[in-house]
Amino acid sequence: MRIAQVAPLYESVPPKLYGGTERVVSYLTEELVRQGHEVTLFASGDSRTNARLVAGCPRALWQEPGCLETLPHHVRLVTMVVREADRFDLIHFHLDYLHFPVVGRLPCPTVTTLHGRLYPPDQEALFDAYPDVPLVSISDDQRRPIPRANWRATIYHGLPLDLHTPRDAPGTYLAFLGRISPEKGLEKAIEIARRAGMTLRVAAKIYPEERTYYEREIAPLLRASPWVEFVGEVGGAAKDAFLGGASALLFPIEWAEPFGLVMIEAIACGTPVIAFRRGSVPEVMVEGVTGFVVDNVAEAVEAVGRVSGLSRRLCRQVFAQRYGADRMARDYQAVYRNLVSEKDWTASQDGRPLNASHPTGAIPNRRVILGPVEVGRSALAS
Repeated sequence: MRIAQVAPLYESVPPKLYGGTERVVSYLTEELVRQGHEVTLFASGDSRTNARLVAGCPRALWQEPGCLETLPHHVRLVTMVVREADRFDLIHFHLDYLHFPVVGRLPCPTVTTLHGRLYPPDQEALFDAYPDVPLVSISDDQRRPIPRANWRATIYHGLPLDLHTPRDAPGTYLAFLGRISPEKGLEKAIEIARRAGMTLRVAAKIYPEERTYYEREIAPLLRASPWVEFVGEVGGAAKDAFLGGASALLFPIEWAEPFGLVMIEAIACGTPVIAFRRGSVPEVMVEGVTGFVVDNVAEAVEAVGRVSGLSRRLCRQVFAQRYGADRMARDYQAVYRNLVSEKDWTASQDGRPLNASHPTGAIPNRRVILGPVEVGRSALAS
């Protein structure tokens, strides 16, 4: 299949350090190439891929000191995709909803993965205006604010199976990995570690817009907390060692996070997770196997005392079964095939030429496209 992946231009694909969406796009793109598809990646020019790369800008926009406004670059990117649309059997967008106005005029089907949280007061009218744009959610909880949107599947993120090294022996510290922002719950993590009597190592990125919050709220707390070690932003082998060497990852989020990639990064290392019951957490976690889902700091402290009883090998096994990039790519291919079949069926009814994917003109079973395609599940989810 000839597939286009359209990534945001904020970070390269994959990103140098932090950049969840760009990392997922990279893992999906490389796995689709490995499985034999002809893939074109629209991304920043400093991206690295085995697919055909079309550069939407020379360098990642957040790495360009002179870039003051990112929207013009993304408008230009959408224009580039439109100009090349005849090359593809399907276009997969990861741009939120910037491209919605052009989707209906493209010669091939599209699908859009929404990577962020949905806000009904601002977005309901948008989805009502574009009810035919096919969407993929990254968790069932992500859909909850706008359930009537055109959801075609829930597909959990996946990582390459060889990306992280499983470690059987637990470490002696708790880990926190993420942005320095109020919704990530670093203050709660510091309190959990204090009450549990353990060292907390913090690997975190500070965005410019969150610098004031860090200086006002977090920096004084770090100075007053000798049990906390701030190690800064980590990536690659350093991240692998950071997560794999921890006794547990703390994930005390204060918002409905749509997925939480760091949770599956931790269990890929065999490290269990102690996470607050918000957003996608109950979906991603297997309670009592990959860690514990808790409701408050007191429950988290109690859970810290129980993680030593969990099997790190079983944590890794759950990761391999549920969260591999190979599984993610297969799930997306099921959605792609359904959408291409739907496009061909519609073309046959209108008297237009059929897509080469169905040269016999066979009309697919329409039942497969009437409702969401539920994929990415496992018996371990029960």
